[in-house]
Amino acid sequence: MKKKKIVIALGHEALGTTLPEQQEATRRTAKAVADFIRDDYEVVITHSNGPQVGMIHTAMSEFCRIYPEYTATPTSVCSAMSQGYIGYDLQNAIRTELLNRGIYKTVSTVLTQVIVDPYDEAFYHPTKVIGRVMTKDEAEEEEKKGNHVTQVDGGYRRIIAAPKPVDIVEKDAIKALVDANQVVIACGGGGIPVLSQENKLQGASAVIEKDLAAGKLAQLLDADMLVILTSVDKVCLNFEKEDEKALDTMTVAQAKEYLAEGQFGEGTMAPKIEAAIDFIDESAIRSVLITKLNKEGTELTGGMGTLIKK
Repeated sequence: MKKKKIVIALGHEALGTTLPEQQEATRRTAKAVADFIRDDYEVVITHSNGPQVGMIHTAMSEFCRIYPEYTATPTSVCSAMSQGYIGYDLQNAIRTELLNRGIYKTVSTVLTQVIVDPYDEAFYHPTKVIGRVMTKDEAEEEEKKGNHVTQVDGGYRRIIAAPKPVDIVEKDAIKALVDANQVVIACGGGGIPVLSQENKLQGASAVIEKDLAAGKLAQLLDADMLVILTSVDKVCLNFEKEDEKALDTMTVAQAKEYLAEGQFGEGTMAPKIEAAIDFIDESAIRSVLITKLNKEGTELTGGMGTLIKK
């Protein structure tokens, strides 16, 4: 019998922020991942990288400020660094958890590039804040370089585009590893955003919403289920209002309706709902679970979360 294939998108809480937090969080997350593997699922994992890529970008910017002879590090390279750094901790935590359960299975991290459209509207209206807080003079220098900045509490910060994923460059490699019965970590942080220019891939000054990349990955792998881990137990209507209502289930039609009503926060729950709609729309048997990982990292599907189906 064919194994069911699942893509798990790990949010910030499943990874932590600092190095010690990340190592502890990945150990906890590994328990939930191992539960699916124990139940004979083919598992592919993707993850956020917000705090991590911000830390890397800040560190590299400071390095170039102190040593001007070094060139600045592009956003795409910072994204690549974060994939390796997070993948390293995550794959080792999962490997250890599997071996502790007597399960012998290779865990691999794939450095993943995601193609974006150079004419995506997001490039004309950047919204994603990155990097450290700058002074007015530093912000003006950034603008002279062609970068966008926005005013925040205490100063200014860079903002970059968040285009939608079009295709995944390493999809065949990921499929091959899954078919070889390996656990695969891919599209970390939404993937490294690249532009396709004839035979060359050029890094883009952008970030990709990791939930949209997870949905694209699940589509291309023809997965049965997409699990999106976030900071809330369930999707809610009228979130954080007196009449807040948690949803146990939701159809794609309802999801589209609520999305159009503006029920879901831009950059928070909205991308998760968009990813769910795109993934399920092509197949009546697919489903999406949006939930929170408990403190022990177990019972991921034990009645918690919001299940979205056709």
